[in-house]
Amino acid sequence: MRRKEKEITDKTTIESIIIKADVCRLAFADLNVPYMVTMNFGYSGGENPVLYFHCAHEGRKIDMLMKNNHVCFAMDTDHEIYKGDTACDWGMKFRSIVGYGSLSIVGDNEERKRGLDLIMKHYGGIGATSYSESKLEKTTILRLDVITISAKQSIE
Repeated sequence: MRRKEKEITDKTTIESIIIKADVCRLAFADLNVPYMVTMNFGYSGGENPVLYFHCAHEGRKIDMLMKNNHVCFAMDTDHEIYKGDTACDWGMKFRSIVGYGSLSIVGDNEERKRGLDLIMKHYGGIGATSYSESKLEKTTILRLDVITISAKQSIE
């Protein structure tokens, strides 16, 4: 990271950004063609952090995933513009994460349900959840195994 004074290394703080983020942006690449999509997500932390997503069985992200399962992801929170006396004195406070990982389609039904549970939990769902077989059949669950993650903040 170029500006070390903005780097966040504390794992608890990094996880707090993930927990507070309302979307995750996934970036795919196929040869020289990038593709980014904003998605809802669930998070399983710990020593081997995992992000879960849900989507349709078909579409551009699935096509890109089949060609290259290495993805980049980004999240950001706590945006606040601050004004200065001149245009170059303006700025924005934020906390952000960029990471890399390996994305796969979840086949195991128990893990699929666990991934959906984590997504529901992230957005405020509480209590027991159940998913109809027809909905499960129509839903693809993606699992992102995080390989690296970095975080930064601007709090000026």
